[in-house]
Amino acid sequence: MGFLPISKQEMEEQGIEQFDFVYIIGDAYVDHPSFGHAIISRVLHSHGYSVGIISQPDWKDNESIAVLGKPRLGFLISGGNMDSMVNHYFVSGKHRPTDAYSPGGEPYKRPDHATVVYGNLVRRTYRDVPVIIGGIEASLRRMAHYDYWSDSFKRSILLDSQADLISYGMGEKSIVEIADALASGIAVKDITFIPGTVFKTRDISGIYDSVILPSYEAMKEDPKQYAESFWTQYCNTDPFTGKTLVEAYPNGIFVVQNPPQPPLTTLEMDEIYDLPYMRTYHPSYEEKGGVPAISEIQFSLVSNRGCFGGCNFCALTFHQGRIVQIRSHDSIVKEAEEMIKHKDFKGYIHDVGGPTANFRHPSCQKQMTRGVCKDRQCLFPKPCPNLEADHTDYLALLRRLRALPGVKKVFIRSGIRFDYLLADNDDIFFRELVEHHVSGQLKVAPEHISDQVLRYLGKPRKEVYEKFVRKYKKWNEQLGKKQFLVPYLMSSHPGSTLKEAIELAEYLRDLGYMPEQVQDFYPTPSTVSTVMYYTGIDPRNGKSVYVCRNPHEKAMQRALIQYRNPNNYDLVREALIKGGREDLIGFDKKCLIRPRKIESGKPKQTKKRTIRNVHKKKQADAG
Repeated sequence: MGFLPISKQEMEEQGIEQFDFVYIIGDAYVDHPSFGHAIISRVLHSHGYSVGIISQPDWKDNESIAVLGKPRLGFLISGGNMDSMVNHYFVSGKHRPTDAYSPGGEPYKRPDHATVVYGNLVRRTYRDVPVIIGGIEASLRRMAHYDYWSDSFKRSILLDSQADLISYGMGEKSIVEIADALASGIAVKDITFIPGTVFKTRDISGIYDSVILPSYEAMKEDPKQYAESFWTQYCNTDPFTGKTLVEAYPNGIFVVQNPPQPPLTTLEMDEIYDLPYMRTYHPSYEEKGGVPAISEIQFSLVSNRGCFGGCNFCALTFHQGRIVQIRSHDSIVKEAEEMIKHKDFKGYIHDVGGPTANFRHPSCQKQMTRGVCKDRQCLFPKPCPNLEADHTDYLALLRRLRALPGVKKVFIRSGIRFDYLLADNDDIFFRELVEHHVSGQLKVAPEHISDQVLRYLGKPRKEVYEKFVRKYKKWNEQLGKKQFLVPYLMSSHPGSTLKEAIELAEYLRDLGYMPEQVQDFYPTPSTVSTVMYYTGIDPRNGKSVYVCRNPHEKAMQRALIQYRNPNNYDLVREALIKGGREDLIGFDKKCLIRPRKIESGKPKQTKKRTIRNVHKKKQADAG
């Protein structure tokens, strides 16, 4: 059927007089299931609703959101595949020079806090049309939250955007229920009953079995109350056990979050990924060279969603949930067979995975009837006794893909959860991972090596990672391969002082490894770690935690991880002195840096550069 319409001309060509929904997005229009706007629009279309796309409208022009006319049922708004603030800024606050989700990688094509800006843009033009916001930006700001970029405590994005509803999480089920309710004539203010949605009201008398959170004003006044509220929210992210949450605002307004939408069955996942996506960007972007983000996913396969890893710096618990949902082998293989026919396919499937590649089933069967545990994690601080660590299904899928005609290699580039891999008593997957699915180097995410910091990160102890490293090395030796590990490391996470940063530098010294990239901790909404950063409290137990907020100390912690870089010398030296570790400045093998050369005290003799000397040099060079 081709792309969904993005202009009046395409609308007329498809015989559409008025759209049911107009979808405003912060990204370029890419009709591929790795893009949230593609999934939501295709799901709605498959249920009989017409959808028009307005991509990256000019937020300074009210008419930019009127180009497709007034929709019959409502406007849908998404800031994009990435949070617009993360998309725009490095953690340092500097603006990113490119945007992979815009045509030609051009930056500045969307505003800061895009969902809020687009919502207000619609409200200025169409005051009586329902507005539903969704996507990662809205999902993670659905209740009051800390905003790192303004260093302030913000209201629910539902209020700031002037929207009527939030469809949070992945949203396929909730958006269809919203559409059906609107189509049946139910006023948007009365759509208060759909799982996976957030609404606003002045009357909560009819809301039963709910949890009343601290009010916005109380949390703004006392960060400790925010930490407590966040943990209540965290413990209610499960569709089986989650309660309705109520947050009070001034002037008698309440923001109400319904429990999450149920997890998708494998059949439902297959139906969504089998929809007739064009699997590329709209042809109107060709003149600018296309959309860079497509190169990362065009020859990759999504096999799962959800994650029971429970990393504290990750927002997946709030967005996709902890229950793993999967596609069938047949659905994935079918997509691979279509991929192989692509003119640019060179025989390499770049990835088969999701948030965590080697999660292909719920961590235990209890989750599918009772939900996830509120008082414990599946892998942290060590694997739960009920954990089913089994790679049999994932291995069978990879073998089928490897056997397809035209496929030379199948790589795994999504994160591999190494503690889960070690929990599997059968080593066959580990062996085949090393033998068939590593492209010269395997990226893993220990994040740190200090057990204190790892506790705050929600990651396994250092000894677990070291066991994985030894086993990876053993399999490479047995298989006659020279493949490397690339560890992702994070600086300045809550709990990390200069002492722990120096400990990490010493570990890298002993390893003989200098990471090319280091991620400074980025406080994004709706993570345990961000709550620690803002409040100085671990919401899991209410205890105080050290937080590195000073930009100079953050620079020192980052520099220590790359202590061999000459540009970092002064910062590393200052950090070692401040941390009481001057023993690491010297000529011994254990030292991180050498002392500066001792000056003789005599002024350096510099050759006077005269016109005559320059002339002589030119003559000599010419001769």
